Amino acid sequence: IKSGLRGRGGGGFPTGIKWQSAQKAAARKNEKPCLVCNAYGSFKDSSIVETDPHAVIEGMTICALAVGASEGFIYINRESSLALARMTTAVTQAKEKGFLGREKTASGLSFDINIHRGADAFISGESSAMLAAISGKAGEPSAKYIHSAESGYHNRPTIVDNVETWANIPSIIEKGSSWFAGIGKGSTGTKIITLTGKIINYGLIEIEMGTSLREIIYDIGGGIGGNGNLKAVQVGGPSGGFLPASLLDIPVDFDSLTKAGSMMGTGSIVVMDDTTCMVNLVKNAISFLKGESCGKCTPCREGLIAINEMLDRITRGEGREGDVELMTEIAEVMKNASLCAFGKTAANPVLSTIKYFRDEYNTHIKDNKCNAGVCRELITYSVNDNCTGCTICAENCPVDAIRGIPKQKHSIDTKLCIKCGICSEVCKFAAITVQ
Repeated sequence: IKSGLRGRGGGGFPTGIKWQSAQKAAARKNEKPCLVCNAYGSFKDSSIVETDPHAVIEGMTICALAVGASEGFIYINRESSLALARMTTAVTQAKEKGFLGREKTASGLSFDINIHRGADAFISGESSAMLAAISGKAGEPSAKYIHSAESGYHNRPTIVDNVETWANIPSIIEKGSSWFAGIGKGSTGTKIITLTGKIINYGLIEIEMGTSLREIIYDIGGGIGGNGNLKAVQVGGPSGGFLPASLLDIPVDFDSLTKAGSMMGTGSIVVMDDTTCMVNLVKNAISFLKGESCGKCTPCREGLIAINEMLDRITRGEGREGDVELMTEIAEVMKNASLCAFGKTAANPVLSTIKYFRDEYNTHIKDNKCNAGVCRELITYSVNDNCTGCTICAENCPVDAIRGIPKQKHSIDTKLCIKCGICSEVCKFAAITVQ
């Protein structure tokens, strides 16, 4: 508790309080608590398991000693084959050395860990769905009015923590709570981040909590690749909110991100430049989330379908007055009434872009234009005065929509053009205008 460690899986709940709650519930119910490691399979989590699985096992063993647990599970996505193999080997080694097992070890602890291979569905990483799957039931979420620390695996008090959370425990025990609490601002400790997108240096990084987005993108990431300018940053994974360039000085910690309309989530940061269409980007995010919803509760299931249909219309140039307001209303219902965190956070991409990039929705709906040149139905291709008549665009056009005499300016037949963008890609003289 003194270290200030909060769950690294996205929720950010204080780890010490969770352990304490489970211990008290176990004493009250005269049961032993159960421990679960959620290693569902994000790139960040898999990398920890692949490189240092024993840190996770040690963290769980320390917790077992603290709260009196005798049984634990590590939940790994079946697609994460290397992580599964590494963790399986590590658990076997720990048992061979006498650190794990149903019989009392040299330390007097009787604690065993089993590995459970999870389904490939995105929703399987949700904590209540994961506990249901480990219990032998369908991996579907359940209502959150009863916390797993009170009643989780087979209704026993259950501590569910993320891979990164468990891996932090040994260092805190070794170096002390004050050491960990002295790292970071706003939230304590460090955070592993997956940095991707229109960035020069991408990959896994470890930052102190409270490091600003500007420091992460420019000092660590090396800035925006190519000739583009930073437009937006998505923090937290597919359900994370999109933040504008004006918020680059926001600190990356649990509370600051939530207040801004995003979240820590999976700890991913995706950087976008000014060639990105925010409306199209949100459409793709919602389409993915719609396919991953378990469909159990109406707000999430029907809300994602309705929003996806509206976004699809808007990007086709068929947006209507009132679409933005209706999407806002549906997203708010999802946020407040969905059964689990999946549906609640799925509203973030919509609400954040409407808040920070409303002008792009207006341009799509009112002007039937996509200023980024991404939405096919809302753009046209033409040849500008930079054309030298080199014919390379005409030679590569798959539908012969480009005509002209060599060494003279060409033209595009907009009735034949399928807006594939090949002409723009092959042109060496920036002679193709997309508007």
